[in-house]
Amino acid sequence: MVIGYEDLQEQLLEVQHSKLTREVLRNADVLILPVVGTDDHGRVESSFSSETLLLNKEYMSSLPKHAKVCTGIAKSYLRNLCVELGIDLIELFSRDDVAIYNSIPTAEGALLMAIQHTDITIHGSRCMVLGLGRIGLTLAGMLHRLGAHVKAGVLKPEQFARAWEMGIEPFYTKDLYDEGVNVDIIFNTVPEQILTSRVLTRIPHHAIIIDLASKPGGTDFRFAEKRGIKALLAPSLPGLVAPRTAGRILARTLCQLIQDERSQNREQMDILACPSGI
Repeated sequence: MVIGYEDLQEQLLEVQHSKLTREVLRNADVLILPVVGTDDHGRVESSFSSETLLLNKEYMSSLPKHAKVCTGIAKSYLRNLCVELGIDLIELFSRDDVAIYNSIPTAEGALLMAIQHTDITIHGSRCMVLGLGRIGLTLAGMLHRLGAHVKAGVLKPEQFARAWEMGIEPFYTKDLYDEGVNVDIIFNTVPEQILTSRVLTRIPHHAIIIDLASKPGGTDFRFAEKRGIKALLAPSLPGLVAPRTAGRILARTLCQLIQDERSQNREQMDILACPSGI
């Protein structure tokens, strides 16, 4: 059953449409919300509806205690409400498997931006990847295979060892001020301000920064602009550059979660998807 899809032109086969009511929620086993579940006031984004959908405490308390709420990433409003009501909240973007799958379109999108905003090839360029987590590892590997000279800023000794094993030049981010002198493209994945005004004074004017961290990013964008350094904030790339792949990744994970839950309960489950679903 879906809610908030009344303006969708395409017909969804074997799917029931409904309004948001307490009765509908009362019969749901799984509630699937958009990637950003709700805003800070409980409103759900309605891409295919002109109505305002509000998941307040009154509505959420209608869900059965065994119900699960699935979203990409939850803001504090939804997270706190689920805790208060004792409802299981599943944030898909916090799962390692989803993050690793998503690192592929993220890395490809970052490469696309680098190609579009530079006048050099990736091959032979001097690239720096800050953060060697799930996205950083995928991106550094792609750059290396494309023939770039790659340096990786890391925090931990095991990350230092992994970069070295990959044939990438590692350094500790505490030394970033000294490492940024000779670089063409910087890709940041660290979700805190690491490219400070002090560090940016060492970055060449021709360099470009592609910041993949969640807002507000890890770059002092105002200072970068003053220095004439092009710095681009590019979060949520999977849904922008490869929406079909991003949708399939989430759909596959959701189906597996629901199948596992169904196997445990040995019964049919009622699935409720709110607008722009995942």
